[in-house]
Amino acid sequence: MVYPRLMAFDRDQVLRSAAALLTRKSTATMDEVAKAAGISRATLHRHFAGRDTLVRALEALGIEECEAAVDRARLDEGPASEVVRRLVREIQPAAGLLAFLYGESQLWEGERQNDGWLRLDTRIGAVFQRGQQAGEFRIDLTPVWLTEALYGLIASCAWATLDGRVAARDFPTMVAELLLGGALRREES
Repeated sequence: MVYPRLMAFDRDQVLRSAAALLTRKSTATMDEVAKAAGISRATLHRHFAGRDTLVRALEALGIEECEAAVDRARLDEGPASEVVRRLVREIQPAAGLLAFLYGESQLWEGERQNDGWLRLDTRIGAVFQRGQQAGEFRIDLTPVWLTEALYGLIASCAWATLDGRVAARDFPTMVAELLLGGALRREES
């Protein structure tokens, strides 16, 4: 008798499938996530006990992808405005996942907030602070606010891109230039 070969559980593939689905449909059920990942609901629940567990795993993936993008953006090289442009280009592939996570309020409430967000906030905020110290960015906008504004623009543009209202090729320019348009210091006449 020949037995069918059992497929090994590929956690990364399941998370990426879940991320792809949830970025398009944030209200997708666990059944829909399992179907998108090509596994049974029972298998999904063996590895992710519920939606909260799955969202937390997606959060870890999102942080990992953001930290890799931040590393690739070389935050210490060149003028801060150029760093922001590089960062937006590097983070674009993860923007849909970030938009989904941005809307998941349980990630931001209480004591269970992931320290990875603080690491990212600190690294990105340092770029804005450096830009302020160099006279490149306005000093009346705090680095914390500029960091939050960047996240908000990334999420908004990701949603618009997913809906087909913004072309993916325009994402880096739209996010970076809108943020920098408000953040850059201008000489007063």
